Amino acid sequence: MNAIPRSALLLGLAGLIPFLWGALTVLHPDLGLWGQMTLGGRFVGPYVQLFYGAIILSFMSGVLWGFAAQATGRTATAGYILSVIPALWAFFMTGGGPVTAAMNLIVGFLALLLLDWHFWRLELAPPWWMHLRVLLTVIVVLSLLPLVF
Repeated sequence: MNAIPRSALLLGLAGLIPFLWGALTVLHPDLGLWGQMTLGGRFVGPYVQLFYGAIILSFMSGVLWGFAAQATGRTATAGYILSVIPALWAFFMTGGGPVTAAMNLIVGFLALLLLDWHFWRLELAPPWWMHLRVLLTVIVVLSLLPLVF
């Protein structure tokens, strides 16, 4: 049973809105200007994507911690250690300007996908987990690419 629960899928897709909105405001400067005047500079372009990306990597650290909590012994210890990596990556690697920060977020989300796979392989994540995580990761990475190029 690998079907993604509807609520998890819908909430996961809703979580993509800041990434997609940010990409749209980068690709369409007039939309970015409208968004800046209407919503404020924090909610357009690279600002919304980079800030939100760091938040999501930190959130995913918490998700992985929850998976690690289901394990015991050395597996749990290793899981706890691995689970803090995305948050630490976001904290240390999202400075240095928007291009560098976006590249580092892309690396962070791709590495997170490997961690997701690790916890899934250990059967600590739900059976459908990788179907959801691959979908969301591909969209996040694609939405960050306009900041890099």
